[in-house]
Amino acid sequence: MKKVVILFFFALMAMPAWAQSGPDEDQLGAWYMYFFTKKIGNKGFGIQGDYQFRYWDLGGDQEQLLLRTGFTYRPQNANVMFTLGYAFISSGEFGEGRNAVPENRIYQEVLLPQKVGGRFILTHRFRYEQRWVENQDFRTRYRYNLFVNVPLNGTELKKSVLYLALYNEIFINGQTDIGGGREVERFDRNRTYLGLGYGIRDNLRLQTGWMNQTTSQWSKGQLQLSLHHSF
Repeated sequence: MKKVVILFFFALMAMPAWAQSGPDEDQLGAWYMYFFTKKIGNKGFGIQGDYQFRYWDLGGDQEQLLLRTGFTYRPQNANVMFTLGYAFISSGEFGEGRNAVPENRIYQEVLLPQKVGGRFILTHRFRYEQRWVENQDFRTRYRYNLFVNVPLNGTELKKSVLYLALYNEIFINGQTDIGGGREVERFDRNRTYLGLGYGIRDNLRLQTGWMNQTTSQWSKGQLQLSLHHSF
């Protein structure tokens, strides 16, 4: 009986650690982001990228550092853009721990813009990723994002235009076996976003909103603040 009591005591002591194994779903996180696109010459080539600082809270408890850049190509007389790029990601654990898992990623992307009804600006983004995550087998992932921007006092995302911004993105893992006897779900995650944007200049927009990210293990809200720059 004494051994049972001792084991029960240690189990109670370990419960807070178990509770902190995942993120606090009631705590609002924050993502601070900068996106850019740049044309190179007049042959349809360019570059694009985004640099993101993601936190489990509003700042301090780092969730991810993401640095991504790609080469783009827009064929003449075709309303489409192709991208080949590379990303480095450092993923931190929730809470007081400071362990981070590095990831190198190559991705291919297709953007298909579309305008509906003269005001609804849609963009379909298809992305295929090849991922090298530390201590995991090689992985791939498929992503589809539908962006919807709706100008409220104009028809284009230009200077002084206020607009509604929405998107939904789904992530599907290419493999479920990641090595070492570990497995992940085929469904990776889904992100749903609602925000407002404002045109500071014709080529510079500020956007803020709320995003809910849902995985097979947890669901969490994130504040997003982003700058969108084309030059």
